[in-house]
Amino acid sequence: MRVVPSSKPRRLPRIVLGLTAVAALAATSACSTGSSAKNASGASGGASSGSGSKVIQVTAAENFWGSIATQLGGDHVKVNSIITNPDTDPHSYEPTAADGRTIAGADYVISNGIGYDAWSDKLLSANPAQGRTVLKVGDLLGKKEGDNPHQWYSAESVTKVIDRITADYKKLDPADAAYFDSQEKAFTTQTLATYNKLEADIKATYAGTPIGASESIVTPLAESVGLKLLTPETFLDAESEGTDPTAADKAAIDQQIAGKQIKVYVYNSQNSNPDVVAQVNAAKAQGIPVVEVTETLTPAGASFQDWQARQLQGLADALKQATGK
Repeated sequence: MRVVPSSKPRRLPRIVLGLTAVAALAATSACSTGSSAKNASGASGGASSGSGSKVIQVTAAENFWGSIATQLGGDHVKVNSIITNPDTDPHSYEPTAADGRTIAGADYVISNGIGYDAWSDKLLSANPAQGRTVLKVGDLLGKKEGDNPHQWYSAESVTKVIDRITADYKKLDPADAAYFDSQEKAFTTQTLATYNKLEADIKATYAGTPIGASESIVTPLAESVGLKLLTPETFLDAESEGTDPTAADKAAIDQQIAGKQIKVYVYNSQNSNPDVVAQVNAAKAQGIPVVEVTETLTPAGASFQDWQARQLQGLADALKQATGK
C-alpha cells in the first residue's frame, strides 16, 4: 500500500500541450518507439501467421488496453503502450517527444477518452498521418467527458473494446482476417476464462452486498459484479479528480465504516492520501476487509487478465470473509 503520511498529494490538471510543444512533436520522425507490451502480455495462440505477413504498428495510450491489443493481434501487431509505469498518473501525464514519434509511426492508435487522457488527442493532432485508424474507447461506448472513464473495470465495456479492436485489425489487414478471428476466440474463451468466471461467481454469490470505496475507479467494477457501492459519488469523483472532498461526505463515510454498513472497503493504492489512509485504517479497526486495486497494470509487465483476475480474487476472498458465504 502506498501512503503519504503528512501532505495530501493531488492530481494535477490535465496537461494541455502548448503550441511550441505541439509543433516540436509534429516535427519528430515517424519511427516506432516506446515500451512494447508484446513480450509481457501473455498473448494467446491462434492461427498460423504465415511468413512475410503484415505487422500493424499499434500505439495504446495505456497499457491495460495495450495488453488486450497485443493478445488480439498476436504475430500481426507490434504494440507500444505509452503509460506503463504504475507510478504514472494517466490523468496528468505530460507527453514526451518520443511519445510523439510513437504516435507518428502508428497505423492504429487506442486511447481511453472520456477526459482521461486528453494529452493523447494533442499528440494525434500534432502528428497527423493519412490512413491511421483511431479507437477512442469512450466514443465506442457512447461516453462523454464527465462520465466515469475507468471502463476497463467493466466486463461489458471490455467485451465491446475486444470486438472493435478485432474488427479494426481485419480492416487494416483483411488478408489475415481469419487469424484475427482465431485470436479473438482464443482470447475470449480461453485467456479470459478465469476473469469471466470470477466476475460471474461474485455476481451470483454477492450481488447487492454493500461496499465502500476510495474513488470512482471502483464504480464500474461494482456495477459489473452487482455490488452496492454506498460511498457518496461526490466523494468518489473528488478523489479521482484530485479535488477536496466535502466534510459532509467524509463524515458520511466515517459513519458507514463505524456502523459496519459496508462489508468491504476497496481502495486505489495508486491514488492514496491521508483521507484514504484514514478510511483504510478505520475499516481495518472495525474488522472490515480491505481490498487493493490499481489504475494501471501492476506489475507493469502483467497481462490484463492476470492483473484483473488477481484483483477479483482478492475481492471475492474479502466478500467471503465478510459475509461467510
